[in-house]
Amino acid sequence: MSALYMSEALAGSADYVYTPMVEQGEKEIDFKFGTAKLQDGSRQNVTSLGFGYGVNDFWFTEVYLKRESEAGEGLTIAEWENKFQLTETGKYPIEIGLITEFEAPTSNNNEPYEFKFGPLFQTEFGKLQLNANVLFERKFGPNDADESRFTEMGYQWQAKYRLQPSFELGLQGMGEMGQWNDWTSTSEQTHRFGPAVFGKVSVGNKQAIKYNAALLFGVSDAAPNNTFRMQVEYEF
Repeated sequence: MSALYMSEALAGSADYVYTPMVEQGEKEIDFKFGTAKLQDGSRQNVTSLGFGYGVNDFWFTEVYLKRESEAGEGLTIAEWENKFQLTETGKYPIEIGLITEFEAPTSNNNEPYEFKFGPLFQTEFGKLQLNANVLFERKFGPNDADESRFTEMGYQWQAKYRLQPSFELGLQGMGEMGQWNDWTSTSEQTHRFGPAVFGKVSVGNKQAIKYNAALLFGVSDAAPNNTFRMQVEYEF
């Protein structure tokens, strides 16, 4: 099972691009799904369901229960994600935030814990919204004797054109470079990107369905051949 968990380093197939914005009082039920075709032809699936709440105008917290499966094996994971908006909305040309995420396996005590953190950036040019994030991740806890532990580094980006609120077009990309201060060779890094759609549909007083989905293609030898990921949120 460790091989599965190791292959999830930084970017799992259901991962989404973090944005730095926080809305006070917002509650959401969050469903995510992702499926990736790996280089060996096997498929990796991830499903998660979470509940989030905007505690104030700079802190949003969310808990998830996630299920990962690959090659007939599965792992259930509990997650606690906290997002902090560090700049006042609209005050500066670039919005800045910080993400922290703690993961704990619940179905296999031999799997390690993970902690992820990193800065989030967002800016706009007219109807074009740009996001770029740098992420760091570290495993700790149970450890295989032959497994080295180090802090890994990855990234996310997206470009979104605000066509209309219910349907927007764009691109997303994610990747991992290995150890943060000693990147692996290019052939061992994972980079993928592809088209994405976004939208938000009002369904009542302060209620909305928000969605985004992307089809990502691997552009490095170690990346999955293709990944489909989606996220649907009910905001209330």
